[in-house]
Amino acid sequence: MLIGKYTGLRALEISDLEKLLEWRNQPEYRRFFREYRELNSENQKRWFEAKVMNDEHTRMFSIVNKETGELIGACGLCYIDWINQSADFSIYIGKEKLYIDEKYAVDAAKIMIKYGFEELNLHRLWTEIYEIDEKKKKMFKVLGFEHEATHKETHWTEGKWVDSWFYRLIRKQG
Repeated sequence: MLIGKYTGLRALEISDLEKLLEWRNQPEYRRFFREYRELNSENQKRWFEAKVMNDEHTRMFSIVNKETGELIGACGLCYIDWINQSADFSIYIGKEKLYIDEKYAVDAAKIMIKYGFEELNLHRLWTEIYEIDEKKKKMFKVLGFEHEATHKETHWTEGKWVDSWFYRLIRKQG
């Protein structure tokens, strides 16, 4: 397990899927995810088998409360490009509808950044955040990510098109 101040990141287990599915299907969360549709347990199981268990370009983790070991969210690095040493960073806290908070999400994100740069030897982390997702925009700025680009009208939600904002963090050399 990877340990932070408040959280730990452990391998995602099949027993985590039911709770993750419940959180992912909450409309107030789903509007921030690329997967816009309601998922079922079969969708979740196929994703787990294909991406978590068998995809060398994905590293997903369960976020747990360090004190209790309770599952509180998920995070990971996706679309890992081993040649160009970059990856897409995703994260959310489902417990108590926190989604993105200043304690658990930030702590877990710091662990993930360290893992990506120090253990996977990545050079660049990036994330796509929809313009309506103020909590993630704020958190990634706090973590040192810089706004890199905006793709116009990429995501349909709540009866309108919203932009995708791309942020990046480059590993400091030396």
